[in-house]
Amino acid sequence: MLVDDSAVIRSLLARILEPAGIKIVGSYSNGLQAVGAVASVKPDIVVLDVEMPVMDGITALPQILQASPGTRVIMCSTLTVRNAEITIKALSLGATECIGKPSSVVDIQGSLSFKDDLLRIVKHLGRIKPSGTSENYVTTAVAKPAARPSTMSGTFTLNTSPTTYKGAPAVIAIGSSTGGPNALFEVIPHLAGFRIPIVLTQHMPATFTAILAQHISKQTGIDTVEGAEGMPLVPGRVHVAPGGFHMLIKKNESGVPSITLSTDPPEHFCRPSVNPMIRSLLPIYGSRTLAVILTGMGADGVEACKQLTDGGGRVIAQDEATSVVWGMPGAVATAGVCSAVLPLKDIGPWIKQSVTKG
Repeated sequence: MLVDDSAVIRSLLARILEPAGIKIVGSYSNGLQAVGAVASVKPDIVVLDVEMPVMDGITALPQILQASPGTRVIMCSTLTVRNAEITIKALSLGATECIGKPSSVVDIQGSLSFKDDLLRIVKHLGRIKPSGTSENYVTTAVAKPAARPSTMSGTFTLNTSPTTYKGAPAVIAIGSSTGGPNALFEVIPHLAGFRIPIVLTQHMPATFTAILAQHISKQTGIDTVEGAEGMPLVPGRVHVAPGGFHMLIKKNESGVPSITLSTDPPEHFCRPSVNPMIRSLLPIYGSRTLAVILTGMGADGVEACKQLTDGGGRVIAQDEATSVVWGMPGAVATAGVCSAVLPLKDIGPWIKQSVTKG
């Protein structure tokens, strides 16, 4: 279902999606129309604009989810500070994903990255199936509440290598994507008072990452900033990779680990990507790097996590039952590189214990 006040935009979105075999079950110009239709149509996915007359996206969102709890909502908004603020709020209210919409029809027509991102997200979320099915689809916390810790599920092997570093880490690297903001708000408060830096890659467009950093600071009370070229890593601070750039850590001329921003090609369709961030930490921190992979689609981070554990470092991941999408954490879990695969509520305490007690 497409919901946007511009008929031209809706037509363009349909022309992107329909040739890929995606059926458009409804097209509406405001949130009120969408709310009225969603209960009967029960779409798999709603692509929802933020600013619309009659009823805007943020007002319509909870009503859409109430009328059709299984529906996934993708917030589609132009890259402005105001819309980024609204979109972060929408994610906290239950939206599954966000995508930055070019500001004009011409830009949408010419933006291959927007078309690719929209198709990739819609196709992936459209493959998520309710629990009780046996085919190889990603399952979610909405469809399948936790019945037991996923470390007991027998679907993967934990890394029990005796060479794994057992002491306190010197840096924490967090990777997240779909469902990530809410997971971060759960995990990061447990990191208060740490005397080591935290680096974070959340898959989000430019502008949105700066607003995410502000929201993390406000909601958790922990100093959080969007990374910038040359910024030194500060102990106790969360450094968020800016949208559109890979965030790498290198020592500056004074030997201080600092941020370098890269426009190298996307990895796993993402820039920022978790992989280059973690890889850049290994020459500096080596086995004293702790990687934390939270909910998200795809498999970004798995290659770098393999390199980390090959060097004696540690990786933990969010379990399937509490992940919105068990793509990224599932990839590292099934690769056999995790020291622990935990429910979301247990991840923060696990990190805290590793930092304070080694």
